[in-house]
Amino acid sequence: PELAARLERRIERAPGVKRVDRLGYADREVRVSLDAERIRALGISIDQVAGAVQSAGANVPGGFVTVGDRRMNVVTSGDFDSLQEIERALIPGITPGLVRVGDVARVEWTTEDEEHRTRFQGNPAVFLSVVQREGTNIFRVLEGVYPIVAAAETELPAGVTLHTVFDQSVSVATRVSGFFSSLLQGILLVGVVMLLFVGLRPALLVIITIPLAILFALGGVDLSGYGLQQMSIVGLVIALGLLVDDAIVVVDNIGRIMRQGRSALEAAVEGTNEVAWPSVSGTVTTVLAFLPMVAIPSTTGQYMRSLPVTVIYALLASLFLSLTLTPLMASRLLARKERRAAIAARPRGSGWLHKPLERIAQGPYRRLLTAGVRHPWRVVGTGVGTMALAFGLLPFVGVSLFPKAEKPQFLISVETPEGTALDATDAVVRSVERLVAARPEVVRFAGNVGADNPQVYYNVRPRRAQSNIGQVLVELDHYRSAATVVPALREELDRLPGARFSIIEFENGPPVEAPIVFKVTGPELETLKDLAARIERVLRETPGTQNVRNPLGVQKSDLQVRIDRDRLTLLGLDPLAVKRTIRASIAGLKVGRFRDAKGEESDIVLRLSFQGNRATPEDLYRITFINAQGAPVPLAQVATIELTPATGRIDHYNTERVATVTAYPTGGVSVLEVTSAVSDKLGTLDWPAEYRWFASGTFEEQQEGFSGMIRALLVAVLGIYAVLVLQFRSFVQPLVIFASVPLAFVGAVLALLLTGYTFSITAFIGITGLVGIVVNNSIILVDYANRRVAAGDSIEEALLTAGETRFQPIVLTTLTTVSGLLPLTLTGSSMWSPLGWTIIGGLLTSTLLTLVLVPALYRIAARLEARSVTTEPAPASVVA
Repeated sequence: PELAARLERRIERAPGVKRVDRLGYADREVRVSLDAERIRALGISIDQVAGAVQSAGANVPGGFVTVGDRRMNVVTSGDFDSLQEIERALIPGITPGLVRVGDVARVEWTTEDEEHRTRFQGNPAVFLSVVQREGTNIFRVLEGVYPIVAAAETELPAGVTLHTVFDQSVSVATRVSGFFSSLLQGILLVGVVMLLFVGLRPALLVIITIPLAILFALGGVDLSGYGLQQMSIVGLVIALGLLVDDAIVVVDNIGRIMRQGRSALEAAVEGTNEVAWPSVSGTVTTVLAFLPMVAIPSTTGQYMRSLPVTVIYALLASLFLSLTLTPLMASRLLARKERRAAIAARPRGSGWLHKPLERIAQGPYRRLLTAGVRHPWRVVGTGVGTMALAFGLLPFVGVSLFPKAEKPQFLISVETPEGTALDATDAVVRSVERLVAARPEVVRFAGNVGADNPQVYYNVRPRRAQSNIGQVLVELDHYRSAATVVPALREELDRLPGARFSIIEFENGPPVEAPIVFKVTGPELETLKDLAARIERVLRETPGTQNVRNPLGVQKSDLQVRIDRDRLTLLGLDPLAVKRTIRASIAGLKVGRFRDAKGEESDIVLRLSFQGNRATPEDLYRITFINAQGAPVPLAQVATIELTPATGRIDHYNTERVATVTAYPTGGVSVLEVTSAVSDKLGTLDWPAEYRWFASGTFEEQQEGFSGMIRALLVAVLGIYAVLVLQFRSFVQPLVIFASVPLAFVGAVLALLLTGYTFSITAFIGITGLVGIVVNNSIILVDYANRRVAAGDSIEEALLTAGETRFQPIVLTTLTTVSGLLPLTLTGSSMWSPLGWTIIGGLLTSTLLTLVLVPALYRIAARLEARSVTTEPAPASVVA
């Protein structure tokens, strides 16, 4: 403990360290152990001994005196210099003769009662938990901590070693480097796609917006109070493919006008003006898709808030750069020496795949689009059938909130019966440690008895310390090893008697009490116990549950000291003094502070002397009080001692008493399925009038999270629709554009089904983002069709020209978005791969179908509008 205390003080001085918690040791104290028989024989009360120590060790300033020109403080003798001084303290009021503290007590150095034991790899240890200050960089904090630890290792005596049990920076570094690797790979893929399709110079024009937009986005994120964290980095990855959409449209349109024979400067001005408003409205629609996510009020919304903020800043920066820097650079880089080069068979500056893509647009796609425009209802029927198929497949995808975290650590929590002594709990925890140590996949483990492990994951909070709990932190060689280690350990733990065990695998998302939680509220405690027992029984009978816990169902007993107040009065005893004496005798009473030669202070604690240093029920009968006449009065003379059932901790929910029953799902079982099955069974039971039950835990968080996302999606759709109405000055054309949204849902469902991922909250984020992304593509198509109609083309000619002209930018924006997301998606992350596959699948299907379905719907809408105009009643003729 002394070595740990010394290291603790050094680490606390390191920059960025908020505090250091020292665990697994007992503080030194000076124990004054009273001899119960001797003080009873001498007629001395515990209060008298306590008063003797307190008065002898009191340090009271005496003021100051003036001696000539100097002022000198008056210091009274106060602090004890040695344990012998405590022993020599006189107990006042004792006759005949003088009685000192040492005559009735043993004064010695000892430690506090042990309440928390810690071990590392099965060996006794002291834990130092370092907590960083809010807003600091974990890597810079550890740059100051690790040199201190390294220096301390050289000063350790033989047999003492230092080990790192858990280092959060390793996980952070792995996650951040993984995200940045995905970001860099995405930038590279986007660059390759642009190079292949548009050539070197146009590709440079597009790619240069990426780092600039990212820098702008990071600045905005920092100003908004969000750091560079998991969600903000993922927001950058999502925005990566979207950053170049506006630039692609601008560069493609400038190139198209230059191929018509215009100069680079003219093409830059005219081409940018032509697509400026579609680009603005497209970006605004995508921003509106993410903006409502910022206002989601639940803990889920708070957890992922920095993601939409990052995407929004990146998109706004991209739009600004695309409409300012991109045309400026295009007027310089795309300047041609000869106008003939603009109409050459392979224009200078075009990519290797430009001509094949152009042939597809002019050949197969034009023929398909012609058939779709001439038979629009067949296209609509195909689209509706495809959407119906997707909705039919949705139940096979499954639903979850947040997946498991991909961490190579997990916790094994131990709970022995209420009231179990620390030694008995320790024996169970040692059994768990032996099972863990036998697994070859285990790199290290740390055991705790009497308390949980220090917090190592943001949403798993330690339980309240008590003697009947324990926990083992296990670290594996790889997080994939948990798939075999955890089930095997569960089977082995089920065979251990005398305790309840639960293996906690870390999960993403906000903290929850347990995956499966049911609560029942009501006024009467006994009724709550009965109803909680009913819920517990249903949970145990439902397949797929394990580690069912009902705190109110645990029987606990207390030793009740029933004091006869009438007897106290007759014998001249004060009730408050009696209760204080009982506490001082058993728990101990702090009567002062002792400062050693090094200046370290320790408590002076007074209490009865117990055999084995632990109080037993028999020790209660040794307690004696001294009445006003100085006569000893044994506790048994004024009180009876009996075992009584104890009431556990009473929790409240919305000011009502609540009983909570928790459980964990077995491997491969959905929390939603188990919670729904239990809810169905509970719904068939009769419940008292003033009592109600409800599901909490992951189910409640999932309901709040998805309902918040649905509300955000609805707000986004309404906002986007309003923007489109303002742009197109029509209520019908925005509906045509929105037809691409359900088509994106088709691809999202198919992608999740084929890859085996569930429809999680991150997949829902992907759906929300898709709304803005796919609408953007449709805006480009419809806007150009309107321009052609305004120029005098027929509806069919306008749609064919718009489809062929906008085919390349729509395909390119889709490919760049897919390329940007592909590295993150292929990492196999259970958290982020569903998001990537949702956007990729949705983009692919929406792009393929939008290029045909949106023109078909445009044709239908134009026919309906024309029919409504021709069927208006003509004005009645006027007869003279």
